Amino acid sequence: MSAQAPHNTLLIPGPIEFDDAVLQSMSHYAESHVAPGFVKVFGETLTLVRKLFQSTDPAAQPFIIAGSGTLGWDIVSANLIERGENALVLNTGYFGDSFGQCLETYGANVTQLKSAIGERHSPEEVEQALKQKQYKLITLTHVDTSTGVLADIKGITQLVRRVSPDTLVIVDGVCSVGSEEIAFDEWDLDVVLTASQKAIGCPPGLSIVMTSARAIKAFESRKTPAGAYYASIANWLPIMRNYENNKPSYFATPPTQLVHALHTTLTQITGNVAARFAVHAEVSNKVKAAAAELGLKQLASRPEAQAHGMTALYLPEGLSPPDVLPGLLKRGVIFAAGLHKEIATKYIRFGHMGVSVTESKRGDIEKALVALKEALAEAKQAKGL
Repeated sequence: MSAQAPHNTLLIPGPIEFDDAVLQSMSHYAESHVAPGFVKVFGETLTLVRKLFQSTDPAAQPFIIAGSGTLGWDIVSANLIERGENALVLNTGYFGDSFGQCLETYGANVTQLKSAIGERHSPEEVEQALKQKQYKLITLTHVDTSTGVLADIKGITQLVRRVSPDTLVIVDGVCSVGSEEIAFDEWDLDVVLTASQKAIGCPPGLSIVMTSARAIKAFESRKTPAGAYYASIANWLPIMRNYENNKPSYFATPPTQLVHALHTTLTQITGNVAARFAVHAEVSNKVKAAAAELGLKQLASRPEAQAHGMTALYLPEGLSPPDVLPGLLKRGVIFAAGLHKEIATKYIRFGHMGVSVTESKRGDIEKALVALKEALAEAKQAKGL
């Protein structure tokens, strides 16, 4: 039994439900951010981030910084590309738009390669784009939360290394890390940025970024100073290295309680990363099969392009999110409305990740599927459909 107060089950694409142990770890007594006990926990947490990303390269560097996933965009945009340099954004939805805007804010020359809604990019179109000009970096959203599209990170990275080997590969993994496989070293990635509150299963408030030696070198080789202070790699790199080497350090105060929570959830996750990915895939298949039985189509129509931590579902003709979401809430379940600007009124989003997936005894997924079936029937009846 959970020790948490009774509440509606949160099944949106983040934040997600939290494990009791994760929440309890946040009740840690007050401590100094440079005290030996906290320094040890923070250092261990950085090492656990390496395990999460399946990286053993000592030259790669994890960062854990107070902020949202959006801070990761700033870290990339302010540090790894200079004004006037080219960036290629592989856009599969809302968050490709936003990452591109962030890059432009720092003066990058951004090319948006947009896929059709629910589709991902073919290798041929990416190769053609890479051959048109030299790009300092390419960005991919591993799972775009607005569409549920899963990008082929491994395949696209192999293509980049063949066609444009000096181009940095930047992965927005905010809605994928913890539910989708990411082999940082093996796939030869340069940056994966994420946040604490989605499949990682920690409350919001931490920006988590993994960087390669190639990315650090690109920063160190800048011709102009980085256009940021809080988001500056120069300011954070020695801090992270010191903490991981069990040395107290200070640039800005870390959120000590959140770091304890992250340490707890990463300890759970990294005990068996492969098993975690497998159970997310298993539950995802179950959700998608149940949705199909209800006559619902996914935005991501092709199985290989469907995320395992969330599902974006078109509603039946004549229904919109306000017709269905209240019925779900009445049954104790919270889904999210559509987010993609062009079709937001036509679909809903079901987040199935973290503890709701890994602890089947909670019954979260089964409860949600029953609620979805009943809420749809109720909405159709009310509309006379």
